[in-house]
This record gives sequence, structure tokens and C-alpha cells, in this order.
Amino acid sequence: MHPAPSIIVFTTFSGLGYGLAAVLGLGLLDPAATSTGIAHILALLLIAAGLSSSTLHLGNPQRAWRAFSQWRSSWLSREGVMSILTFVPLVWSAWASVFEGRYFWFHGLLGSLLSAGTVYCTAMIYASLKSVDAWHTPLTPACYLLFAAAGGAMLAGVFAVAGGSMAVPMLAAALVLLVAAWVAKILWWRRLDGLTPLSTPESATGLGFIGRVHLFERPHVNENYLTREMGFRVARKHAAKLRRLALALGGFAPALFLILGIVTGGGVAIALSSAAAISFLAGVLVERWLFFASARHAVMNYYGG
Repeated sequence: MHPAPSIIVFTTFSGLGYGLAAVLGLGLLDPAATSTGIAHILALLLIAAGLSSSTLHLGNPQRAWRAFSQWRSSWLSREGVMSILTFVPLVWSAWASVFEGRYFWFHGLLGSLLSAGTVYCTAMIYASLKSVDAWHTPLTPACYLLFAAAGGAMLAGVFAVAGGSMAVPMLAAALVLLVAAWVAKILWWRRLDGLTPLSTPESATGLGFIGRVHLFERPHVNENYLTREMGFRVARKHAAKLRRLALALGGFAPALFLILGIVTGGGVAIALSSAAAISFLAGVLVERWLFFASARHAVMNYYGG
């Protein structure tokens, strides 16, 4: 499928924002520290930036509000409702930290749960699509949740080091979550490599008993929305290179920076943990591009894709 930049930015930045908000909601950082207040503000800004970018790929953004009405059956609608609800405890927690230097456990834990729920709804938008075999697996929400948690813990580690509280445990937790996220992603990639499409031209036409079905002629000459958005394919050799790049930038480099940050401390640890978060962000952007580019929609059987 066509990897729209707005969707890549949305899933990456909102995931980091919700991950950071979820960690802050656990109350592990000193609420009176200036760095913790900045972390709350950064989480809200990341979430807002991600959600705002999600409207850029819509044909009629002014009608986006209608998506909120289908929450009973649509994961997209549930995501929208959850994102709005989640802002309430997150803003409350941010206010308490920035202006009062306090932590309210109820609002904090509620914000953490709703943040995780929002990321899960985002992942299920894709995982629920049976027409896209690559996405239709429990590994998809597992990857989204683990990457959000790893990124959030990594960002929280930066502010923990700056605030002088829970620095080593936070960086260690980020390292563990980082490893778990990439293990899940590697399993997702392996499943994709060995995937047999459920829908093929043979099954779609019912002529599989005769032999292999080939498209005699395209339905039409001109491109349309489906061929532009659903017909994008990335070459296997390019996908392999991008996978290695994503793993290097988003996995190995941040892990090295985190380990060095744990054993050093002080100002050096702030620089190293910041480098880990920036490198992780770059790696996730590549990973999300591949997530969309590697997907094949069943509708392309009609176009000979």
C-alpha cells in the first residue's frame, strides 16, 4: 500500500506521545521536578502533532468529525473517541505537575490505561483488516504497543536523568522494552516473508481448479484511487535493506546509547539517552514506512497486482 507521510507521522509521533504519557501516568518521576513538567508538555505536543497529521490524508478533512459516530463497529471511530477521552486525564496530570508539583494517582493511572487503549485502537484499524494479510495478525497490535512503550520509556529516561530520579531503572526498563519491541517486529517480518495470500486471482474467480489465472486486460487504462493507494509495492531487495536500516537506527544504536547512559550518568547520560530517543525515532519512521509499503490489499487481484 502507498505509505502516506501523514499516516507515518501520525502513528510514530502519537505512539511516542502516548507511550511517554503512559509512563508519566505511573508516577515514577518526581512530579515537582521541572523536567517532569516538561515531559508532560512534550507528551501532549507529540500526541497533538500526531493526531493533527492524521487528517492530512483525508479527502474531506472537514467531515472527519463524522468518524466519531461509528464507535460501535469501527476501530477508526473508537480510536478517535479514545483520543479525545484520553486528553482529559493527561491534561489534568500535566496541570498538576507543572503548576502544583503534584501527582494524582487516579488521573495518572487512568491516563496510562487510556493511552494504551488508544494505541491499541490505532493498531486494530490495521489488524482487523482481513483484506490485508500482512496486517491481520495479533503481532500488529503487539508491535504498536511495545514500540510505544519503548519510545515512551526512552523519552521518560531522558527526563529522569535530567531530574535526578529513577534514572537507571527507567533507562533499564527502556532497554528491556526496546528489545521486546524488536523481537516482536522480527517475528512480524518473518510471518510476512512466509505468508501465503488468502485471496488470490484463482480463489477470487473460482477458476483455480483449472490452473493459474492471469489477467488478460486491465479493467481500465487510467489510474484511480485504488491503484494509487493499494497498488504500491516495495521490491524485496529494497525491503531487506530498509529492514536492516530500521533495526540499526531504531534497535542497535538506541540499545548501545542506553547501555552507555546507564554506566555513565550525569550530563553525559542526558546526551546519550537523548541520542537513543532520536535514533529510535528515525528507526521507527523507517519501520512504519515499511509497514505500509509491504502490505498487499486483496483488491489488487482485480487489477492484476
